[in-house]
Amino acid sequence: MAEQVTDATFESVVLNSDIPVLLDFSAPWCGPCRAIGPVIDELAGEYEGKVRIVKMNVDENPLTPTKYGIRAIPTLILFKGGEVLEQMTGAVAKPALQDLIVKKALA
Repeated sequence: MAEQVTDATFESVVLNSDIPVLLDFSAPWCGPCRAIGPVIDELAGEYEGKVRIVKMNVDENPLTPTKYGIRAIPTLILFKGGEVLEQMTGAVAKPALQDLIVKKALA
């Protein structure tokens, strides 16, 4: 299950993480977000200890999405060493996310 992150915990959980972090910006009312949610949770289990997979509710946490220019959800951003490596928008298929993780986060 993917961990929930908030504006208050973003820096410690994402930017200061010693492993890469895939952050899913989403909202409960968003259909594509609900569709990709189970995939995000599966990936959290598959890459546990190697890549931290987290979710942020954009309705409850407006500061971080604004800082990163999130205009559509779901948007996924891959961070490594506190820096943005890659950003994807939309309900991305699991193989594409796995490819992103293997080629960018674990490279």
